Amino acid sequence: MKKYLSFVLFFLTPALFSQTLLHFTLDDSVAQRRGPVAVRGFVLPDNASLDNTRLCLFAASGGGSTEVTCQYDDGTLWFFADGGSREYTLVRKPEKKMHLPLMRVRDEGDAYVLYDGKKPVLAYHYADTPPPAGADGNYHRSGYIHPLYSPSGMVLTRIQPPDHLHHYGIWGPWTKTHIDGKEVDFWNLGKGQGRVRFAGLLSVVEGDLFCSITVRQEHVYYDDGRNEHIAIDEVVTVRAWHLPGDEGWLIDYLTTQSTPLTQGIMLDAYRYGGGLGYRATEKWDRHNSTVLTSEGKTRQEADATRARWCRIEGTSPAGTSGILFMDHPANREYPEPMRVWPPDANEGRGDLFFEFCPIRLHGWHFAYGEKHTLRYRMFVYDGHSTKEEAEAYWKGFSGKITVNINTPLP
Repeated sequence: MKKYLSFVLFFLTPALFSQTLLHFTLDDSVAQRRGPVAVRGFVLPDNASLDNTRLCLFAASGGGSTEVTCQYDDGTLWFFADGGSREYTLVRKPEKKMHLPLMRVRDEGDAYVLYDGKKPVLAYHYADTPPPAGADGNYHRSGYIHPLYSPSGMVLTRIQPPDHLHHYGIWGPWTKTHIDGKEVDFWNLGKGQGRVRFAGLLSVVEGDLFCSITVRQEHVYYDDGRNEHIAIDEVVTVRAWHLPGDEGWLIDYLTTQSTPLTQGIMLDAYRYGGGLGYRATEKWDRHNSTVLTSEGKTRQEADATRARWCRIEGTSPAGTSGILFMDHPANREYPEPMRVWPPDANEGRGDLFFEFCPIRLHGWHFAYGEKHTLRYRMFVYDGHSTKEEAEAYWKGFSGKITVNINTPLP
C-alpha cells in the first residue's frame, strides 16, 4: 500500500504544480524601446512555491505562443518583450532536475565576476589593488570595475595608467569636497586626503536573464592626525543583463549615497568627479576611436556639454567594440554634463576618458539623513551601433512601458 501511494503522489504532484498565474498586455510603446520590461508588484500566491518548479512566460505569436526568458526577483517579473508581441501569459511549471542559471556570479578571490554562460562580463574588485611598483603608496584602491569585456572578450577598461595612476576602470569618487571647511579629494589618491573602498557584500542575484551584486562602499577621509573617518556611505548595485540574440550586454549601475556626518558634506562644482567615470582601454586613441552624444556632439566638442547618452566606439586588431552610456531622467542635473577628454589629451596620444559628471556645473550638498541616488546603464557590444539603436536603448532605460493586468493573481 505504501508503494502504491508513493506512485500516485509522484504523478499527481507535478499536475498540481502546473498553474497559470497571470495574463497581461503591453502598450504600443514597447516597439520603440530596447530594454527589460518590469511587471512590478507581482507577488506569488501562497500556494505558488517555486521549489521544484519554474516560471515560464509565453508571448502570443501568430495564433500560437513563444516562450520568453523571464526572471522573478523581489516582487518584480522581468523579461524582454518578444518583437511585436503585446500579449503574455505567465505559467508555473514543474522542474524535476536542478537548473543552473545562465547569468551567474563567481567569487574569484579578489573580485566578484559576473558571467553570461561561460563568458565573463565584468569584474568588481573587492580586494585592495596595490599601487604599481615604485609608485606612491597612496595609489591603492578597491571597489571598482575592471575588466569590462565586450561579448567577443575584448577588454574595454584600463586601470593605473602611468599618466593617471588613480584611474580605475569604471568608478566614481568625488573630487573637490569640503567637510567643516577642510578640502578633501577622494579622486586624486596621490594627495592622501581620501579614498573609496569596498566595505561588504550585501546580496547576490542569479538567473537566466540577469545577475547582480549589491555592495557597500565607504568614502573615507583623514584628519590632521591621519585618523580615518567615514564621509559617505554608499550602496552600489551592478547588474548584467543577457540580451536576446546575444547582441551584447546591458549593465546597470545604481548608486545610493548618504553621509553620517551631522554637518554634511559639500561636493564642490568641478570638471570631473562622482557620477560614472570610464577610462578606456589603452588600445583606443584619437586615431581609432569615436564619440557621439545624443545631441550630435563628437569628441572634439562633447566636453562640458549635456547629453542623454554618449556612444564610444574603438577599433583595434581584435575588432571594433563599443559602449553606450545612458543617463536616467531621475538623476540630478539630467541630462548630465560630461567630462570627455579631447583628441589631443595626454600629450597628443588621445587616450579616452568619459564621465557623466553631476557636479560639473553646480555644487551639491549632502545633508545628514538624506539619500541621493544616481542611475546609469551601459550597452556593451561588438561592431557598430547606430544612433537609432542608441535612442531605442535609452528609451528602454528612461521610460516606462504600461503593463495592463488582464487576469488577477489567484
